[in-house]
Amino acid sequence: MATSWQATLAAGKVLVIDGGMGTELQRRGVPMDEVAWSGTAVLSHPEVVRAVHEDYILAGADVIITNTFGSTRQMLGGAGFGAQVEEVHRRAVALAKEARAATIDRVAIAGSLSPSPPGFDRHAYPPPEEELAVYRESAQLLANSGVDLIALEMLEDTTHAPLAMRAALETGLPVWLGVSSRRVDGRIVRFSESASEVLLADVLDVLVPMGPDVVTIMHSEIDAVSETLTLIRDRWDGPVGVYPESGYFTKPSWNFVDVIPPDDLAREARGWIDDGARVVGGCCGTGPEHIRALRSTMDTWNAGR
Repeated sequence: MATSWQATLAAGKVLVIDGGMGTELQRRGVPMDEVAWSGTAVLSHPEVVRAVHEDYILAGADVIITNTFGSTRQMLGGAGFGAQVEEVHRRAVALAKEARAATIDRVAIAGSLSPSPPGFDRHAYPPPEEELAVYRESAQLLANSGVDLIALEMLEDTTHAPLAMRAALETGLPVWLGVSSRRVDGRIVRFSESASEVLLADVLDVLVPMGPDVVTIMHSEIDAVSETLTLIRDRWDGPVGVYPESGYFTKPSWNFVDVIPPDDLAREARGWIDDGARVVGGCCGTGPEHIRALRSTMDTWNAGR
């Protein structure tokens, strides 16, 4: 399955990935956990998780991302699911595989891995060696369960993010490095409400030399994407992707406020493609209708290649 997405990028064409998973589950009535967010949904609402995957595939996604963003031991443990870390990862990948088997078998499955802190508390990270073991566990579970690549998501700093990157690379699978950006006082930064601002340039300078296969701008404000593309292109000449957020988060729920219309997202994406991006999709707040609009626009663009 992996060769399909790699061949698309090698040909200089655009790859479409899926939209938000956790927020789409919330939109469909799945409650979000205070600590693990959507991480436990594969246990409580597996049929909804599978349905979301199927809907994204049918909307035109070439790559779908597993519902494992909140599934590391440091996330699940705080929610009382520490004994089910392996089960959660295996179920998440199995549901993605089931959705693929029921729809279009050429779709690739990316295993989501994030170094988000326990309970979203940046002061609660374990010691470095213990933290690295957490990411190794998740990365290996994803790899052993049969994902086609690892999608690192919301790598926010120069301390914890490299540990997740190291764990992902150790699997031997292709790795997508996902960074987020936001404009604050005229600067492009990595930013968390519970942490100080970190210049995105500093984060990229640490992570890009580690050797990802694709660098993506994800869970980012749309108005910061163009400047972020420039920062990445100054440091990376490989494939670049964009899957931004729309709306805002108030723990533990997403607020679907001023969510960008699908056709507007597709129009913005055309500009990112003109600036060199070759992977497009959506993150929190976006849904299958956004991916359908992106697919239509990108099919037109690809036809001209």
